[in-house]
Amino acid sequence: MEMQASRQLAVTQQQAWDALNDPAVLKVCIPGCDKVEASGENQYAIGMALKIGPVSAKFKGNIELSDIQPPASYKLTFEGQGGPAGFGKGSAAVVLTPNDAGCELAYSVQASVGGKVAQLGQRLIDGAAKSMAEDFFKRFDLEMQKQHPEAYAARDAAEAAQTGATTAVAASKASNKAAPVDVTAIAGIPRWIWMLGATVALAVSYWLAN
Repeated sequence: MEMQASRQLAVTQQQAWDALNDPAVLKVCIPGCDKVEASGENQYAIGMALKIGPVSAKFKGNIELSDIQPPASYKLTFEGQGGPAGFGKGSAAVVLTPNDAGCELAYSVQASVGGKVAQLGQRLIDGAAKSMAEDFFKRFDLEMQKQHPEAYAARDAAEAAQTGATTAVAASKASNKAAPVDVTAIAGIPRWIWMLGATVALAVSYWLAN
């Protein structure tokens, strides 16, 4: 199974990095997780309950971080055992990229499963994995809003200002489009001047002809 996705965050790269390395934050954000504890240098023991289709089980496993480049990226490898339900293992690359709006959190995952879980079919497994990833992103974003409300307030204000500017431009264009044509002028010159000039030209032509 391979999967990749990204999400824009309003917090800074450093703030997101600190949260991604905080066991308490990860425990809150990982769906079904009831334990994330440091078990060594850059290593964590994890416990979580999963339900994929008709199969439900509690998994215990380990996560190890490597290729750590703070505050930009790291790679993690994981493995978990769920008893008769099966097992899962794989690796993921996490990248944080700063931008004007905060930072972008992107990840790519490669994983495999075995046991009863593997018998459910790839489509069901992929769907469950995608749902869990989306749930994690949502929870992580909400946790960042709790920890850094000022960052999200600034983002909302900027979006509101941008929306207001876009609306104003659209209204201006609509107003200009609906503005009546000035039929009293030709090429910017008032019509009475054109008429006066035509009258004088006719009068001169008549005088020359006679």
